[in-house]
Amino acid sequence: MHCVVAVPARLESSRLPGKVLADIGGQPMLQRVLKRCAQAASPAAVVLCTDSPDLIERAAIWGFEALLTSPSCESGSERIASVADQLVARGGGSSEDTLIINVQGDQPFIDSAVIDAMAAEFAHRTPTPEVLTPVYRMGADKVHNPNVVKTLLAADGRALYFSRSAIPHVRGVDPVDWHAHTTYWGHVGLYGYRADVLMRWNQLPHSPLEHTEKLEQLRLIEAGIQIGTFPVEGESLSVDTAEQLEQARSIAITDVL
Repeated sequence: MHCVVAVPARLESSRLPGKVLADIGGQPMLQRVLKRCAQAASPAAVVLCTDSPDLIERAAIWGFEALLTSPSCESGSERIASVADQLVARGGGSSEDTLIINVQGDQPFIDSAVIDAMAAEFAHRTPTPEVLTPVYRMGADKVHNPNVVKTLLAADGRALYFSRSAIPHVRGVDPVDWHAHTTYWGHVGLYGYRADVLMRWNQLPHSPLEHTEKLEQLRLIEAGIQIGTFPVEGESLSVDTAEQLEQARSIAITDVL
């Protein structure tokens, strides 16, 4: 299967404006993301998707291709979907046999091995999945953190729901102890789309859940599109707050690209 990594990014982040250019260990965060994606063996290309001419110029300096998108895109997936045909062309295949992996531009420590694992999962599953995403077993300290996205899984590994709240609710138990009664799964902010599914993004119906939780993947679930999952070890820090930015800078002290 052909594979392309697409990194959606914008400067006007609502919670932490300009975060993709924040310095982390002497490099802009977005540059770190692109470089880590390029370390994966599976993708035929790593492409920045952005509405910012400034970011396109920077990407060229860093040695990466970029595609200009509309500033009206409401999510990273919508941004990638708007140029999906061009991404398919970069992969060299068709919309049915091209995997587009969406890596968020705010994950400065994304593991390239997870990108390769995503490609491997698509290659060996029959039928070919529509959408896949990695999940990890969540520690007790993350269960009630609204900045960490949780995933509720079916017995076969399908994602039933995503939320910033702790799911499932453990009835009759103090929330402090919920982690001792069930497994909580965290969501790594990385999606693998079969390209033809991504090309239908703007045809999907309006999603009240997406707008309520501010989680783009809920649009797919409300539209009846299955999201498969596969487990990975540990999370990948997404930088959404000033506190998480400082955490990333601390990690970068020992992280060498």
